[in-house]
Amino acid sequence: MKSSLKKIAKDTNIYLKKYLKNQKKSSLLNPINHGLFPGGKKIRSKILIDVGRIFNVNYSTLIKIGASVECIHAYSLIHDDLPCMDNDIMRRGKLSTHVKFGEATAILAGNSLLTLAFEILSDKKLNINDKIKVDLIKKLSECSGHSGIAGGQFLDLNFEKKKIPINKIIEMELKKTGRLFSFCCMAPVIIAKKNRIIKKFENIGSEIGLLFQIADDLIDYKGNIKKVGKKTKKDNKQGKATLVSLLGYKNTVIYGDKLKFKIQKKLKKYGKKSNNLNKTLEHILYRNK
Repeated sequence: MKSSLKKIAKDTNIYLKKYLKNQKKSSLLNPINHGLFPGGKKIRSKILIDVGRIFNVNYSTLIKIGASVECIHAYSLIHDDLPCMDNDIMRRGKLSTHVKFGEATAILAGNSLLTLAFEILSDKKLNINDKIKVDLIKKLSECSGHSGIAGGQFLDLNFEKKKIPINKIIEMELKKTGRLFSFCCMAPVIIAKKNRIIKKFENIGSEIGLLFQIADDLIDYKGNIKKVGKKTKKDNKQGKATLVSLLGYKNTVIYGDKLKFKIQKKLKKYGKKSNNLNKTLEHILYRNK
């Protein structure tokens, strides 16, 4: 599992570094690079590759699509860390982009990464037909905007220090985290032209994203700052609405386990082809243990 994650992370970073080297020189490239690299463990790209294996989608094609996903993810983290949002000074074991370069520069670097994602998807070097490219761009746009990441972050901030019911917390976490995972599960299915099951894998991706967010909230509750690479125990201080705050630590662990088994049950029909994806689910939920 770890060697596979490392290979995907390495290949994705190589592609992104080459892509950025071919960009016109700009003062924003330094803060863009700071927010993008080394870029975490690339769990989203791993999910993309795992689903791609089920449908025999070309690895190098998925690495390029994964690169666009990582740009979206990095943009969202740069903006989430801003003082007007979650006000985090550390990210991935180093200073947040706004702390190192200033707030205005961080906002512009985040905006640039958002647009870079669609530049990568529309690039001629991404060797898929134009109709599929347009479909992928549309899906990634929906997952990133007001009905996805941005909308989820809005709800996250709006729910602070309020008593929020479980269905609303899940709705928020599905938008904030789940939608980008849903794109990663949909993209290989779209490329493979398996139109009948796109919705099924969109839903599986949303559930994987929820699982990831549950694990993230559990890590925040009990995690070590050095191991995690960012401040922990901040959700409680900020009055964040999470399943941990509503259900308690132990019940959230049980909820996460049940969700993992539910996803694995949906993948059973794909047999050995889904083995890698099942291992990734285990890693997501138990990655800090």
